Amino acid sequence: MSKINSYKKAGVNINTGNLFIKKIKQVVLSTHIKGTIKNFGLFGGFFDISKLNYKKPMLISSADGVGTKIKIAEDLKRFDTIGIDLVAMCINDVLVHGAKPIFFLDYMATGKLNIRNAEKIINGICKGCKEAKCSLIGGETAEMPGIYKKNDFDLAGFGVGIIEKNDLITGQNIKSGDIVIGLKSSGFHSNGYSLIRHILKKKNIIYNTRINSKIKNLGQFLLTPTKIYAKIILSLTKKKLLNGISHITGGGIIENLPRILPKGLSIDFKNHNWKLPYIFKWISDNGNIKFNEMLRVFNCGIGMVIFCNPKKINVIQNILSKEKEKTIYLGIVTKNRKKIQLSNLKKSWKI
Repeated sequence: MSKINSYKKAGVNINTGNLFIKKIKQVVLSTHIKGTIKNFGLFGGFFDISKLNYKKPMLISSADGVGTKIKIAEDLKRFDTIGIDLVAMCINDVLVHGAKPIFFLDYMATGKLNIRNAEKIINGICKGCKEAKCSLIGGETAEMPGIYKKNDFDLAGFGVGIIEKNDLITGQNIKSGDIVIGLKSSGFHSNGYSLIRHILKKKNIIYNTRINSKIKNLGQFLLTPTKIYAKIILSLTKKKLLNGISHITGGGIIENLPRILPKGLSIDFKNHNWKLPYIFKWISDNGNIKFNEMLRVFNCGIGMVIFCNPKKINVIQNILSKEKEKTIYLGIVTKNRKKIQLSNLKKSWKI
């Protein structure tokens, strides 16, 4: 008993951790899908992929975090959405390869565990898992005094999906003439927040600032969860309609699209209808951010990009319309050594 008391004096309370685990048990179990083995409290999370009846299964994995968006949550003392962001950042990376999300794990480190706030974070993670239709099968919560201040915390997530080997999407099937469509983002998602916070501090802009009739409170908008694209992407990949998919995260359009384009192919934004959303223009103006940096730091209104054969565009548009998915026509794939041709885009944005 004295050893436990000594550990508590050092800043780590084992009893608090155990109580937290008991509190989140039911909400975690509520995320479980077919194939999940209920073993809450053991050392590892179990998932039986044989239950999913894949012939040649491949597992696709991703690890990510939510960056300094956490500081916004801390400043506003609102912790109910940041867990959704965590799931989205990992699961969207899995989706671009056509994989169906099956399970997720989380890691939370803090200076001192606040059960109430941590429970809200886990509830958000579970909400994200349900939206992605994957199981939360494990996680770790660590008190680390001396590394983190009392109220500071950090999050990391690990998502895993499954796909038939022959259905794997890498972008290598993208061809010249393919149509490029952007799926709208829900806001800044989880990228660029260090720059956003720097601009707000430098300009003395407070969180409850009204931006326009749609964004009546800047702080609340900044915590808008990252969109999870599982439903629409799986609807399209199930019918094998896509040649490539790109998740627009850190690095933006400039760095994420070239990752999947085959050698010698480029994207021409000619005749695009991509308009820079007002909030991004507002950030650009207040931070004096140039065109290329905007495209490298932020998603600029697009969270996911899909590539398809023009012969399939009508079928795809019908599915997108049925799912009420908001889209942006970006252009076409052409033969060019320069991966992205931005001249038409720059002229229309006037940044």
